Amino acid sequence: MARFAIDLSPLRKNKNLRYIFISGVVTRFGSALTLVALPFQIKELTNSYIAVGAMGAVEIVPLIIFALWGGVLADSVDRKKMVWRCEAGALVCTAILLGNSFLSHPHLLVLYIVAAGFSAMDGLQGPSYGAMIPRLVSHEDLPSAMALMALRWQFSAIIGPALAGVIIATSGVKAAFAIDIATYAISVAFMLKIAAVPPLKESATKTIKSMFGGIQYAASRKDLMGTYIIDLIAMFFAMPNALFPFWADHIHSRWALGFFYSAGIFGSILVTATSGWIKHFTRLGWAITFAAIGWGLCIALAGTTDSLWVVLLFLGLAGASDQVSSLCRSTLWNQSIDDEYRGRLAGLELLSYSVGPLAGQLRAGTTAAITSLRTSVISGGLLCIGLVGFAAAKLPEFRNFDLKTNSYAIEWRAKKEKMEESE
Repeated sequence: MARFAIDLSPLRKNKNLRYIFISGVVTRFGSALTLVALPFQIKELTNSYIAVGAMGAVEIVPLIIFALWGGVLADSVDRKKMVWRCEAGALVCTAILLGNSFLSHPHLLVLYIVAAGFSAMDGLQGPSYGAMIPRLVSHEDLPSAMALMALRWQFSAIIGPALAGVIIATSGVKAAFAIDIATYAISVAFMLKIAAVPPLKESATKTIKSMFGGIQYAASRKDLMGTYIIDLIAMFFAMPNALFPFWADHIHSRWALGFFYSAGIFGSILVTATSGWIKHFTRLGWAITFAAIGWGLCIALAGTTDSLWVVLLFLGLAGASDQVSSLCRSTLWNQSIDDEYRGRLAGLELLSYSVGPLAGQLRAGTTAAITSLRTSVISGGLLCIGLVGFAAAKLPEFRNFDLKTNSYAIEWRAKKEKMEESE
């Protein structure tokens, strides 16, 4: 069993990782409250599937723009500074939501603008956050460190949505936004304690040409492209989060809205808690493929029933499948991409696992409005299964990726070990 238990040793050995972990637990808890409160407020103002789904649409463009540019900045400026400044920017966005919620008639446009603002902050911060950890953690500890980062997010995300339903029902969205502001302030304080992470190359530039250099590198590697494509398919077709407020009403369980959001996180946290295997597992391409198919299957099955507990069970299993994919993708990325490209590729990775869910919200809401909630959920899951299988069949370099034999993984491992010896 020790082989499967999550490895906590990186937290004991690395104080920078401890600060990142604590900061993440706090800020993700607050963000989880807003994650529920924002679409809930839009639903209460409009009672429209499309209006809630449109929140994803307004987030896509700023995310694409700022994730690509954030990747360039992550390779050319101090990554620590980028992270804490974006946390401060997100605090300002939440303060605007709080102010708007005190109005007798909150402005719907403000909610969409702030949603776009959050997306921009995520786009700028995500690449630096993702690229910072491989620099602060030894190469052999990276898989365990990434599992711990997932646990940090999951711990907050499973408690946050569950409490959000209670907080919103008893105190309204104002309380959720106020708590989120406080968590951002605490997060910034811990982020300031982390060591500086300047670029390795002083010649690194902040140019459009540099951005396209990262894109060209990713395009040259079919194994990387496979991870992006598979995740985009899975999230676009089988991400039902925009339907949760309506789904809870549909099965007469409005009180359980928070559990819809936390069920998937609960499944993923069980996988993370038993993630010791990730240190030894190398056949990552096949694992990502089957995990994405499992995600689509569980989402489709969740749509076939009106039983709250059966729905939550399948959402939990979907979350577990997604977490297997996530752990394998992060290991593939962090152990085969040179630090020279790490920030720019982290920007592309952010897009791969963020654009899909955002566009998927609009797809889910639009399909539900045209057909029905059940049709939207089941059809999305089935399309995910079919298209993931098709994409994997067409990408053998991705499907057969193995850390033991992949030339990029071997080259980066040797380079990172030399860096660690010199330090």
